[in-house]
Amino acid sequence: MRQTLATSAAQFLPDKLTLPALRQAASKCRGCPLWQRGTQTVFGEGPQDADYVLIGEQPGDKEDRTGHPFVGPAGALLDRALADAGLDRSRAYVTNAVKHFKWEPKGKLRIHSKPNRKEIVACLPWLEAEIAVLQPAVIVCLGATAAQSLLGNGFRVMQHRGELITQDDGRVYLATVHPSSILRGNPETRHQELQKFVADLKQVARVLRQQKRAA
Repeated sequence: MRQTLATSAAQFLPDKLTLPALRQAASKCRGCPLWQRGTQTVFGEGPQDADYVLIGEQPGDKEDRTGHPFVGPAGALLDRALADAGLDRSRAYVTNAVKHFKWEPKGKLRIHSKPNRKEIVACLPWLEAEIAVLQPAVIVCLGATAAQSLLGNGFRVMQHRGELITQDDGRVYLATVHPSSILRGNPETRHQELQKFVADLKQVARVLRQQKRAA
């Protein structure tokens, strides 16, 4: 099958699953048409023994240009919220459900466009492979795309926001909003929404403390 006809990232996975091998293989992924829009693949980053994993929707404009996840305005807000929640940012692995930036032109700007279900499913093998290598105890889904990728298409973030959900694999999942939604929201309520976000992340900090005491 020609690469241009690929419909999933699965056929681009390396034989041996390691983070360096996955990152290298993902740079050549043609599993969906988004590779033609993005500047480059933006793969996850963080320590292999990360305490927890943060999953967003897709890279933004700055992430697409630099090749690093969560380095734009939403990433800065996330860093602030993690600190306020008592979470060590250096112990997190950050990634996205979709590894290429999907955008539409608006003048000289590149405006975020939500990935569709086919694109999300096509990219899922990368996310599943990252999780398989990392074996995280806690996974934080930032926004609906991330949550539905791992918890099912019918999952509704606002119905289960801040809940600690233990899956059959023993991992704890927590779904909350994506920090970009706070930035896009009403400036008058932004501080309040940030505090709600921090409260959700404090749940993760509490679980990690419990796990360390039990170890």
